[in-house]
Amino acid sequence: MRTNPGRTNLTRTAVLTAVLAFSALVPQALAQDRPAVPQDRAAVPQDRAAVTRDGAAAVPERPRGVVLGACEAGRLCLWKKPDFTGARHTFELADTDIESCVPLPRGGDAQSLANRTGRPVTTYQSAECAETGEFETYPGGGTWTPRSPYQVRAFKIWEN
Repeated sequence: MRTNPGRTNLTRTAVLTAVLAFSALVPQALAQDRPAVPQDRAAVPQDRAAVTRDGAAAVPERPRGVVLGACEAGRLCLWKKPDFTGARHTFELADTDIESCVPLPRGGDAQSLANRTGRPVTTYQSAECAETGEFETYPGGGTWTPRSPYQVRAFKIWEN
């Protein structure tokens, strides 16, 4: 049996068009099944900032049993222990020099944090903000980190 090459190409094109159209509709249909996320829910625990393909911040599911620590808007909050427990240190933009290394109070370190400054914040394992140790930058739109991958001993708040 002989096939018509023009007809085969037309069939392939039609199938590919249908597949592409279907794949474009699936994410939209799934999104309609999910409840809308309230604005205050945007500040959920995150170990690392996640971003979707369109550049929006991804909102991960809150781990079972994790309760967010209290941290007011405009502040950087650091807790001595994981899961937002232990002694809490808070810092505000009004009291903190931008792009300067700020060590935690003498002998202080932190294992969890919330960045609600509205600016990126880099935390450092080193009390001198040395990049020879571990460091991580967290976005300022509301990043909650219940368990830092290292003991935080200093930080820098950056310009946007």
